Order: sequence, then C-alpha cells, then structure tokens
Amino acid sequence: STMFLVGLSGGIATGKSTVVAVLRELGCAVIDADVIAREVVQPQLKAYRQIVRYFGTEILLENGEINREALGDIIFSRPEKRQLLNSITHPEIQKEMLKLILKYFVLGYRYVILDIPLLFEMNRLTKFMKYTVLVYCDPPTQLSRLMKRNGLSRAEAEARIASQLPLDEKRKLATHVIDNSGERESTRRQVLRLHARLEDSLDFLWARLAAGTVVAGLGGLAYLLLRHFIS
Repeated sequence: STMFLVGLSGGIATGKSTVVAVLRELGCAVIDADVIAREVVQPQLKAYRQIVRYFGTEILLENGEINREALGDIIFSRPEKRQLLNSITHPEIQKEMLKLILKYFVLGYRYVILDIPLLFEMNRLTKFMKYTVLVYCDPPTQLSRLMKRNGLSRAEAEARIASQLPLDEKRKLATHVIDNSGERESTRRQVLRLHARLEDSLDFLWARLAAGTVVAGLGGLAYLLLRHFIS
C-alpha cells in the first residue's frame, strides 16, 4: 500500500540515458516524461487533431507528423498561441503520466522513477518526489562528449550547455548524485548502490498521490516538456 516517487534528471551529454538503461535492467519502473510529451502529439491522437485544427496543416511534415521547428517558431513568438498549445497538451500529458504511476502503484512497485529532463528547472515539481537524482559529469567531460556526440564546435557546445541550469546548481538541489565522469562500470556500480538504498528506504509517499495530488504537480510540466520536445 506504499510507494514513493524518485525524480531523475541530468544535463546535456551527462549520460542520463546510460543510468536509465541500468535502472531498466534492474527492473525498475521508469516513466520518461519526454517520451510522453512526444507521444501525445502523434498523428490521429486527440491532441494532434486539436493542434492541426487550431494551427493549420502548414505545421505538418510531408509524412503527416508535426514539424516541431515550425510549431516552436509560432508558440515562442506568440504567447497566446503558446497558451493555446498548452491547453491542448496539458490534459493529455497529465493523464498519461498519472495512468503510468497508478499502473505501477497497483503492481506493487517500491518506487517509480520519473525521468524528467527539466526537473530542477521546475522547482515546484520536486516537492512531489521523495528523492531526486542528478546524473552528473565534470564540465570538461560534458563539453567533450557533447562536441563529439553532436559534431559541434567548442563555441556551439558551450552555448548549449550555458542554456541550461548549471550542473553545480543542480547538484546542490539533488538528494542523490550519480557521477558519470568516468568509466561505464563505475557508473553502473553507483546505480546499483542507489537502487539498493531506495529499496531499503523507510520513507514513503502514501497513496494520496494516486488520488490526484500528482495531477496538480505535473500540470506545470507541459510547457517545459513541450519546449524540450521542440528544441
């Protein structure tokens, strides 16, 4: 009858996907907020139909999917359009996340991980998490990985990193830190220790979350998720 939520985040090129992969191997319940933000606007779904209705077919790609860049240009230059888009997507994102949380609650999971790219930027969301985890790596390693992964110049990579909340600030906000600066095996050992600690935790987030508290907290995610979605 008990379950708690764990918020997981990181920075660009810090290796959050590596940590998530290990957690999934361990059988942990992981909800990817970024994936949900993309899924709710897939062709023929309710949110998709409403977006096309209000924004027109000019925001579509040839294959019928939403052109994220075109939609982004519209909503970030026109606040009223951004509000309209939020009103369309908020309910669908909330519903899907809550459905998954309830699913894992019913299945008896000890804890559920919410993988949220902008968790620490959205401070009010962290109050719904019993613990928060940051996937960290040292700045030189982060810069090097980003340049290599995305084929960016040093200046381009530095600009992308600078657009996010600094890792050192996020580190102060997190209750747990996974340092992914070194070898993959070192990261894996840290994840295993974290998992064991969470499994043995005596702290709980009672079922009142499943009764609706989460809905209020997750509602504010939609804009940030969509911003990440179209970036």
